[in-house]
Amino acid sequence: MYSVGDKNKYYTLYGEIRADILRGKLKEGDRLPSKRALAAELGVSVITVQLAYDQLLAEGYIRSKERSGYFVEAVTDYSAAKPASRVLQKESADAPQAEKTDATQPQIDLTRGSAPVNLFPFSVWARLMRGVLADCGEHLLERVPCNGDKGLRTAIASELYRNRGIDCDPENIVIGGGAEHLYGVIVQLLGRDNVFAVENPGYGRISSTYALNGAKWVPIPVKSRGMDINKLQNSSATVAHVSPAHQFPTGAVMPVSERTRMIEWAADGGKIIIEDDYDSEFRLTGKPLQSMFSLCPERVIYMNTFSKSLAPSMRMGYMVLPPRLAQKYKSVFKSSASIVPLFEQKTLAAMLDGGHFERHLSRLKNHYREVRRLLLAALANAEGCEVADTGSGLHVLARFSAAGGDENIKKEAERRGVKLKCLTDYFLSPISGMENYAVINYSSLTAEMLKKTDN
Repeated sequence: MYSVGDKNKYYTLYGEIRADILRGKLKEGDRLPSKRALAAELGVSVITVQLAYDQLLAEGYIRSKERSGYFVEAVTDYSAAKPASRVLQKESADAPQAEKTDATQPQIDLTRGSAPVNLFPFSVWARLMRGVLADCGEHLLERVPCNGDKGLRTAIASELYRNRGIDCDPENIVIGGGAEHLYGVIVQLLGRDNVFAVENPGYGRISSTYALNGAKWVPIPVKSRGMDINKLQNSSATVAHVSPAHQFPTGAVMPVSERTRMIEWAADGGKIIIEDDYDSEFRLTGKPLQSMFSLCPERVIYMNTFSKSLAPSMRMGYMVLPPRLAQKYKSVFKSSASIVPLFEQKTLAAMLDGGHFERHLSRLKNHYREVRRLLLAALANAEGCEVADTGSGLHVLARFSAAGGDENIKKEAERRGVKLKCLTDYFLSPISGMENYAVINYSSLTAEMLKKTDN
């Protein structure tokens, strides 16, 4: 009856049912299959069908009848009566060009940083939301403290202790609207007269967010052992923003000797280290590395988000401040309220406290271990390919020695239906000797996608 692909399953199903209604294939009063029956027929989850039906219901294409099911509403396809725009007329008159455009769409996108949508725990999240509504009621309309809901801060502190060995006071945790929001808060907290050292190559939004908030920044080269401490020491930086456990995009891991040197740099003159632990949950081999915050909680701001583990659209992150800065934060921002809705904070707290987040994370890691295994096997068969992989995070660095340049790598990938970026795309300032490296982000991949392609 219907078919769904690997991506946006519920939206594909919604589109197909909607099209049948508009074409008149499904007529007013026709009863749609039950959610369970259609899910079984298509081999998808009941949640996928529920989301498709909810979208159709919200847009008025169907109606719900208690204990009877879903029925088609009377709908007129006004698009058939309207004259097409000049742009659409031109496109429809050139069908071969339209087919060519569709064919050039990448089958695999290795630049995305989010998990496949079918891995999000929709049913758990929905159940927890209902529980929060029932338990908290009018309390959800209250003003949220500047550092976030106490229940969520306590739950995060427990999670950090269990899985990262970080022992911190929930009062020193600040909930924010994602990483970029927290970067701006840090600038306001530390002062715009500071100079922020950022990793080069690196995630461009870090430096751009600091600049937007009026702070100066300097790029520091990243080597095989992380940020170059010698260059850091010789720079004007007073704050260092680093990802010691798994640097993006090089994948470099900073050994304890370099971490110690950086802490010594910070201790000399009252400097600060921002430890961006953006994907520490996804160490797929061995145990997580010790955090820099654990080594020196007086000089390190620890920060992380739920973008990788849940969804980027949730815009929820947190940072653990040194006690002195936590007190300053409460003084500076005491008249402000947390920008993250209390409803979402309470729901996430319930997910953490109930063990649901840990089970979800375990499922994600099992998924990514299989994806990583298939990906590395495919790369091992690629001619002249050397892979740098530390077993951490959700991306690897692949060097194609005979590629003859980054543009050749991207063009060949595009020819095979693959979209990717190279290491040079993440340069904040030029660095020599880093050509022919592809950054392969496998966050959005599935085992099925890799099995049915020979790329």
